[in-house]
Amino acid sequence: MLRSPVWQRLLHDVYIHRDSPVDHRTWCRAVALILPAGAAIGGLSAAHLWGFETREARVSVVLPHNRWIRADDRLLPHRTSLVAGDLTCNDGLPVTTPVRTAFDLGRRLGRADALALLDAMLRRRLLRRPALQQMIKQRFTWPGSARLAGLVRVADSRAESPMESRLRLLLLDARLPSAVPQFEIRDPAGRLLGRVDLCWPDLGLIAEYDGDHHRSKVQFRRDVARLNALRMAGWTVLRFTADDVLRNPRHLIATVSAALAEAADRR
Repeated sequence: MLRSPVWQRLLHDVYIHRDSPVDHRTWCRAVALILPAGAAIGGLSAAHLWGFETREARVSVVLPHNRWIRADDRLLPHRTSLVAGDLTCNDGLPVTTPVRTAFDLGRRLGRADALALLDAMLRRRLLRRPALQQMIKQRFTWPGSARLAGLVRVADSRAESPMESRLRLLLLDARLPSAVPQFEIRDPAGRLLGRVDLCWPDLGLIAEYDGDHHRSKVQFRRDVARLNALRMAGWTVLRFTADDVLRNPRHLIATVSAALAEAADRR
């Protein structure tokens, strides 16, 4: 029956009906069926199960040092030390806890991706900063722990997108004055003019990241009206795109630095 075209083989001894959709969560469910005792879904796959998008096709698993799993191209195994508090269940699947997931990915991902994940986990209240700081303190000898400790100090639950986190990290690494994320600007009557991505309130300066959703006609009109209202209220607004953040960071930093200096001179 399993050799018939009705069934699709996912892994050794794991099959799924041909009409069933196969996404990353499905692959995680398949892998969970063959995990040895004490192992769990971890890394980017754990982040996916906790509600975050991932481009990794393989399923990440964490294994105690004395366990093994059959090799497969769809698996990304990682042997590590695990204690009971590192693991939990998510929708019936064994998975690393949010704090252990943040601890692992915060040490392994690039700094910008790691900060974006930390920001998002804090924003969704899946992660408590003191709990992660305690884990870092307990495992300070693990590779990447010192770097992660620095990122935890600047992580901010107010950030609302990965690109906002990247932009903020660029400015922090350039040692520019810290900006306030998602700052609400109101007119003298108290009416909301806009909630901006990054703001230096004392200097009257705003920096915003414009994603692809700003390209639609309706959003473009809204952006123009909002921009005019902010400028009429005396604010200087800088707008950046993915190309600025990812490909021209030096020019972006120079632009913000010059704008900060100019704003400080006006004050």
